[in-house]
Amino acid sequence: MNVLTVDQVTTAIKDKKLIDNISFSLRQGSIMALVGHNGAGKSTLIKTILSMMDKTSGKIVIQEEYDQDDDFIKFKQMISYLPEEPLLMTELTVMQHFQLYGISYEITEDTLSQRVNRYVEGFELTDKLNEYPESLSKGMRQKVQTICAFIPDTPILLIDEPFMGLDVYAIDYLKKLILEKALAGTSILLTTHQLDIVKDMAEYFIMLQHGKVLSMGPIQDFDTIKRGSDQ
Repeated sequence: MNVLTVDQVTTAIKDKKLIDNISFSLRQGSIMALVGHNGAGKSTLIKTILSMMDKTSGKIVIQEEYDQDDDFIKFKQMISYLPEEPLLMTELTVMQHFQLYGISYEITEDTLSQRVNRYVEGFELTDKLNEYPESLSKGMRQKVQTICAFIPDTPILLIDEPFMGLDVYAIDYLKKLILEKALAGTSILLTTHQLDIVKDMAEYFIMLQHGKVLSMGPIQDFDTIKRGSDQ
């Protein structure tokens, strides 16, 4: 089943098209890498799916049923998002961020506690639960934001440059969590400049160039297509 369908979506500011007539689908439990140079439209596409930017035309549908335009609240509840830069609130502690996500996604206290305990141990944040974001390093803030994104069980997980600012150990742990999510049925779309990290994880890729789809297909075809596009 197609969990996410993006159909002829264009996003423009005034007369400038940031993404242009993009179509693709994401199947249940699959990982798709969204690649391209800076300014190719990767983050714009993610933000358009999230409704952080308004599309000019096209349709975005989840599970072939929930239309972004018609079922907005339900649509949003089915997506979890890990941004490139942490979006943490200065007035909340680390633990309060996790509790807020638990409430927002209607997660039981027991389930939330189990997930938080596991993730903070894996990311070595056990002693930071009562800290505020301003007292944390950028890498620690990124780990907190990552845990927030992984707490919910949503059909779709959108990830924008997940490995930036993480140490080698945290990168390995995050890769493990991404694969676990996919194995459990979550469909994952992630942007990255570090394709060497995700080539063993992703099944498919989409390459964007100037807001358009340059190529897409199985991840094993990426190197051949990239060489051809660089010539």
